[in-house]
Amino acid sequence: MFDFDKLVDTMSDLEEDAMLEMLREVMAEGGADAPKAMEACQKGMDRIGKLFEEGEYFVGDLIYAGELMTEAVDILKEALVSGSDSGEVKTKMVICTVKDDLHDIGKNIVKAMLEASGFDVIDLGIDVAPEKIVETVKANDIKIVALSGVLTLAIDSMIATVEALKAAGLDDVKVIVGGNPVNAEACARIGADEWAYSPQKTVQVCKSWAAV
Repeated sequence: MFDFDKLVDTMSDLEEDAMLEMLREVMAEGGADAPKAMEACQKGMDRIGKLFEEGEYFVGDLIYAGELMTEAVDILKEALVSGSDSGEVKTKMVICTVKDDLHDIGKNIVKAMLEASGFDVIDLGIDVAPEKIVETVKANDIKIVALSGVLTLAIDSMIATVEALKAAGLDDVKVIVGGNPVNAEACARIGADEWAYSPQKTVQVCKSWAAV
């Protein structure tokens, strides 16, 4: 039986070769355990976040961990989307890091997992102004927007973005927010429809919106 606890350990210990070997083993066996493997990798990421808070890991470790997570998604992607109808039209959505915030590790992980779940993700990058988001939403008939931010000031930018969407008459666009300063209280202040504490929740919420 596949040892998912060991996969959590290899991820949290940043053991790239061992982790990738285990993921390839999952795929070699047909990929049925890909969702569980993805969950194990996320648990490893959660542990890395705690180690960072405790001073055991540093910024460089977080960046490396983000790269490992992206590699994990790339390996598992085919199995993660195999359950969906390949002929189905993909739901388009926008993701970005909001204005005045230059962090993209979390955003990139979420983007990779959304793509693995069958979304057509338009990534606007970092430090994205509300006007750019509104313009993209209008031009591509977008119904879902994911906003990311790590800095506290990102909350103000998220508020400005939601207000800009409403001012443009895009009230039917669903907005999900995520990142270090985001919680339920912040989500209410921002005026977003939902907030996410993990990539899995982002995917779950966006899937529920896309299904409506």
